Amino acid sequence: MSLSGSDPGSYRPRIGLTTYYQEASWGVWTAEAAILPGTYVQAVVAAGGTPVLLPPVGTDPSFVDLLDGLIISGGSDVGAEYYGAQPHPLTRSQTVRDEHDIALTRAALEYEVPLFAICRGAQILNVALGGSLLQHIPDVNPEADYQPAPGVFGDVEFTTISGSISEQLLGPRASAPCYHHQAIDEVAHGLRVTAEALDGTVEAVETTTGGWVLGVQFHPEQNPNDLRLFSGFIEEARRYRTHRMEGSADVQQYV
Repeated sequence: MSLSGSDPGSYRPRIGLTTYYQEASWGVWTAEAAILPGTYVQAVVAAGGTPVLLPPVGTDPSFVDLLDGLIISGGSDVGAEYYGAQPHPLTRSQTVRDEHDIALTRAALEYEVPLFAICRGAQILNVALGGSLLQHIPDVNPEADYQPAPGVFGDVEFTTISGSISEQLLGPRASAPCYHHQAIDEVAHGLRVTAEALDGTVEAVETTTGGWVLGVQFHPEQNPNDLRLFSGFIEEARRYRTHRMEGSADVQQYV
């Protein structure tokens, strides 16, 4: 679908989403599969985008340049080796996803593709830029309740920084579903904290070097009644696409 001769506002940006690649079941079959919770896909579609799934098999970072936006989705812990630490007894990582997600994150930053990193994705963003993680929050904050029970989402309240993407889309205070036992520790160079929970846990980071980059520790896709972050991201992806198309047209005039 081309933007030429059509209303740019009607264009549905192509949004890449990283996935798991592991054993799954459907019908009478059980086999390895590329899977992703449907809530991510539904949120992208509801906000006006076209989802493109990117499994951690045959990773090609250059493909990011063909997208209008990239979502690094949630999932397992990030391997401690990627930020020079020894793994905590409770750290559970998937090397193939770590390598895939870090490569695509760096590609999005290089190509300046709008990047929305969710939960594990925010941690991947921080690690990809040289930051570190707190591997088990209860070790330093026994009262933390960000993972109430297996398969049960908690709820986190947080405040945002004035002038940030987080504040522009969510206001000065907000709450969201959450499910994690790790969090950002040392913030990477090139990122800044733009939202914090009441106990100081980092809830959002954004780039300091330009472009639309937002990492959130919570799970906005789990609240279909609040698509503000997804809508803001999709709108930015649409602007990115329009800008690229206009730039291509300018170049062609002088060829």
